Amino acid sequence: MELIKLLFRNVLRHKLRGLLTIVGVGVAVMAFALLQTVVSAWHAGVEASAANRLITRHAVSFVFSLPLAYRDRIAQVPGVNKVTFANWFSGVYIDKNQFFARLAVDSDTFFDVYSEFLVPPEQFEVFKRERNATIIGSDIAERYNLKLGDIMPIEGDVFPGQWEFVVRGIYEPRDRTTDPTTMMFHYKYLEERVRQEMPQRSGEIGWYIVRIDDPENSAAVSQEIDNLFANSRAETKTETERAFQQSFLSAASAIITAMNIMSFVIIGIILLVVGNTMIMSARERTHEFAVLKALGFTGGQLFFLIAGESILLALFGSALGLGVTFPAVAGFETALPKGWFPVFYIKPETVAIGCAAGLLVGALAAIIPLRRVLTTRIVEGLRHVG
Repeated sequence: MELIKLLFRNVLRHKLRGLLTIVGVGVAVMAFALLQTVVSAWHAGVEASAANRLITRHAVSFVFSLPLAYRDRIAQVPGVNKVTFANWFSGVYIDKNQFFARLAVDSDTFFDVYSEFLVPPEQFEVFKRERNATIIGSDIAERYNLKLGDIMPIEGDVFPGQWEFVVRGIYEPRDRTTDPTTMMFHYKYLEERVRQEMPQRSGEIGWYIVRIDDPENSAAVSQEIDNLFANSRAETKTETERAFQQSFLSAASAIITAMNIMSFVIIGIILLVVGNTMIMSARERTHEFAVLKALGFTGGQLFFLIAGESILLALFGSALGLGVTFPAVAGFETALPKGWFPVFYIKPETVAIGCAAGLLVGALAAIIPLRRVLTTRIVEGLRHVG
């Protein structure tokens, strides 16, 4: 017990130095957690991917459309369980800064394939009966204070004109990685106007989503689908949903990698901060440690005092940093343009790494002062002035 009291007295001996060290560690841990949260948000779409879903798109580019007639042929491929499709609608809601995905979907099959979008059955039944009905994510409803029956006017760009949608359903995400910021409406409603106003684009969709029986057969099924449309006017590229999502990250891969590396460089900065504090502390107390040795303190007891002080400083700083991280992440999310990161939250792994980093840094920072104290002879320590 006396040893523990001595340990805490050492931690609090230089109050300003200790406080600055704790604050420095706290800022570094907060920066680490914030960067890791941003990296996780970039990869949220990849993590939410289902192993039994394939994406079939135009072989040249995602921006080119595919014929709706492909659907029945894809459905006949062995191993295919269900086929649905979606079309990117885009458009402007309120102003161009209000971004969220707006999709025209096959309402009869889309929500079967994407079972992670939880829509109350009574709302879904109403949605199916109304041509210009829409289902929106809970985050959109909260952000714009929308409720069932409200009108969402959208100015079309990809599909020009004024469009009005009636909110008939609000879905809840099944998992934390599920995007709660998507708006979906009937493809048939879009097709009706396209047939009248842009007949050259009639009967085309953006991409197919294919649910398969066995994820182990994804490569074979993908190849079979693409073989169906080889040498056609609209050849296809089929890949797993995970690979499809990763393709969107490829353009920003260098930035994401740099942020990931930088977050771990910050751990090294924490080590330098705590290590510098402990080296200064050990040098100033050389005479005291020599006295303790002369009084019979063992190497294990000195190890406890030095390593314990280092670990406590690091853990106090980590706790401060993690405590500030949650409001910092919330503030960062608020400051971002709406829709940049549909899924943005601190993962439990990030908190665990922050805690582990504090413990590890505290232990490593004590190595040099420990070596100095344990190898210094009592006589040399008693003669030390400083």
